[in-house]
Formats: sequence, structure tokens, C-alpha cells
Amino acid sequence: MACLTQLHDDIDNRVHNILHDHPDWLCRKGCDHCCRQLANIPQLTPAEWALLKEGLQSLPAQQLREVASRLNNLPSSRPFTCPMLELATGTCPVYAQRPVACRTYGFYIQRDQGLYCTDIESQTDEGKWDGVVWGNQDVIDRQLGSLGPSRALNDWFHHWIAETEQNSTR
Repeated sequence: MACLTQLHDDIDNRVHNILHDHPDWLCRKGCDHCCRQLANIPQLTPAEWALLKEGLQSLPAQQLREVASRLNNLPSSRPFTCPMLELATGTCPVYAQRPVACRTYGFYIQRDQGLYCTDIESQTDEGKWDGVVWGNQDVIDRQLGSLGPSRALNDWFHHWIAETEQNSTR
């Protein structure tokens, strides 16, 4: 978990620097656009899942059932809304435990492709943020790879629920 904590600290520093240098940056509290436009279900390493599971375990039972229902009913068409997102408030109930993909989105780019929303892309295309020092998503991906194989959020979740149910019947 120490490697993941260090990775989170590095990401938080990059995000802080971008937000400090660009007070008009779009990605901040109150914006849930990317959460409502997922192309794929997030992939998590074992360390990321362990942290996210802590957040999920702290949710009230009803809220956890709602997350489970959304994970069980993921649409086949893309984009879709993150199953963790509280739709009424546009907030993430496990924000402190969110995966690295959520932490880097809007602040990191990958060689030959942007990893940010169309709103940021249009601002960048207009030259508004020419001086931004983006984070390098390729480096993040390599660091994540050292934390173990990734699995889809819904796979982790369903395995955890099945394990929990099995343990409760013993």
C-alpha cells in the first residue's frame, strides 16, 4: 500500500500545481462530467481495490446496495455513468479511495492521445492552457503495473460480494 500512497501523493502534487497555476481549470469539485461519460469500466490493481473496498465498506448498507445494483446493470452502450457516482448530488461517496484513473483524469496525458474531457480539449486547442505541464500517464501506468494485475471494478466487486455472502452463511 506504501507504493500506492506514494503514487497518490505524486498525483496530488501534480494536480495541485496545475490547479494553482490555472485557477480556471475545469476539473474541480462540482464537475462530474467525466464520471458521467465513462468509455470503460475502471481497471484496478489489487492495492487500488483494497483501498476502494475500505471506502465501500464504510458506506451505509442502502447506498452499497445501490452501487451493487448499478454495477449489476451496467449498460452495454458507451459512454455510461460511473456506478459509484451519486447521481442526485454528482459526488463520489468513495472519493478519498478513488482509483488512480479517476485521480489522473483531466491532469495527465498519454503519448499520442489525450486523457481529458472534450471541454478541456477545446480549451487546450484554443491555446488557453499552453503552459500546462501535464502529468505523464505512461509513467503512471508503469507504476500501476508494478502493483499487480488489474481487473475491472465490477469483477472485484462481484468477487467481494460473493466472498462476503459465503462467509456470512458459515
